[in-house]
Amino acid sequence: MLMTPPLVLLIEDEPLILMDVEVALQDAGFEVVTAGNAAKAITIFEKRSATICAVVTDIRLGKGDSGWDVGRHVREAVPTMPVVYMSGDSSGEWTAQGVPNSIMIAKPFAFPQLITAISTLLNEVK
Repeated sequence: MLMTPPLVLLIEDEPLILMDVEVALQDAGFEVVTAGNAAKAITIFEKRSATICAVVTDIRLGKGDSGWDVGRHVREAVPTMPVVYMSGDSSGEWTAQGVPNSIMIAKPFAFPQLITAISTLLNEVK
């Protein structure tokens, strides 16, 4: 029996970083749906919350809501949703702004760090 790969919602406003992280996640065996801003991410999450297994989000997403807002939104809908934050400059705000039991990864990071973070949170949910 084939297992469906876990679906990760990836939110990143920099197209090149988005593509690199998406490929790294796919190479690690995840299915990925992407969004370039918080509004699109929340729309995707609303439609697919039953199938999304984890959320990976940048903090600064241009105009509109931030990754912090996305994290809070998904946790209100699914309290056990694994959330991994990525940021080049907002790591210090994580304890105040991030949702509980989330992980912050500072940019630049090695892709195995991200894969380990997602896998760790997914294993805690099981």
